[in-house]
Amino acid sequence: MASGQEDKPAQRPGQHGIVVARPFGIPVYISPYWFVIAGVFIVIYANDLSASLHGSTRYVVAAAFVVLLYLSVLVHELSHSVVALGYGLPVRRILLYPLGGVSEIDREPQTPIREFCVSAAGPVLSLLLGVAGWGLHLVVTAGVSGSLVRQLMVANFIVGFFNLLPGLPLDGGRMLRAVLWKLTGRPATATIAAAWVGRALAVALLVIPFYSGRLTGGDMVSIMWVAVIAAFMWIGAGQSIRATRFRERLPALQARRLARRAISVPASTPLAEAIRQADESRARAVVVVDHDNRPIAIVNEAAVMATPPQRRPWVDAGSMARTIEPNLILPADLSGMALLEAIRKAPASEYLLVEPSGQVYGVLAARDLDHVFAGV
Repeated sequence: MASGQEDKPAQRPGQHGIVVARPFGIPVYISPYWFVIAGVFIVIYANDLSASLHGSTRYVVAAAFVVLLYLSVLVHELSHSVVALGYGLPVRRILLYPLGGVSEIDREPQTPIREFCVSAAGPVLSLLLGVAGWGLHLVVTAGVSGSLVRQLMVANFIVGFFNLLPGLPLDGGRMLRAVLWKLTGRPATATIAAAWVGRALAVALLVIPFYSGRLTGGDMVSIMWVAVIAAFMWIGAGQSIRATRFRERLPALQARRLARRAISVPASTPLAEAIRQADESRARAVVVVDHDNRPIAIVNEAAVMATPPQRRPWVDAGSMARTIEPNLILPADLSGMALLEAIRKAPASEYLLVEPSGQVYGVLAARDLDHVFAGV
């Protein structure tokens, strides 16, 4: 089980999940898959209790343990979020998923020390919960209550110490990143280094137990969970590397730099003639204009490529064009995340770029944006 912050906001299936609470105004979501894995945990733990408890009681105790365990994970994530809010960082939500939880913080901390504090808050609170459980266990030692307290104490110690491992995506990896950021002054380099340490830890987690013989001939459940946790760490580290490369390429994302030169033609212009004029002008886009020479549509490149050359003289350019809706007209000065956000709000294959004066600057093709991030 692991928990931590997310490197950047991500859109994914189950984005909205199920809201179960809003502590400090932060929505807490449960992944739909959580219920499946929680059920598996309950059955496994109930079987472990079969020697001391019988009948339905062991399932009730197992269910109580799983709920309390994920409440501990929630407290762990809340500590990240509350510290982030204290630094003025917006927290989108907390997501509880089968292997733990994640705090989705929309902006990175502004300094290494703030990054370190936000990251350290979770493991520190988990360890404090473990210490509190140890103290409570000295008082409550017998029966079902004693068993629950002991298990929660151990679980919080495991979550706390495991998350202190110095490799992304774990909290300890973000703490290592903060230290490297402070030493080098280069957050991107620090992220890449911490992510590769995380990958090394994932390999070690998978290889060392087999090499030492501790899992050789062991039960399949233990082997499966070691493999799942190792895969989680490897994938999370890879996501951190890709997120960093994504941010490094943002400066190259400038609408003016990526714009295609465009020519203007009436809607009735044969497609073959429009292509000829574009080639003659060394343009890579065709804009359809009305009788007042105002742009009304953009010829779709994919539709043109799908039209056989022998048919192009008999097809009007207007029939190959998409009407220019207001949200497909973008300022030519857009760049970086502002450009990505504008495109996200209005997905299309082409956009019309205009100057502040309203004059057409060119056409931005979505495929050219994809080339900027090729390999990320």
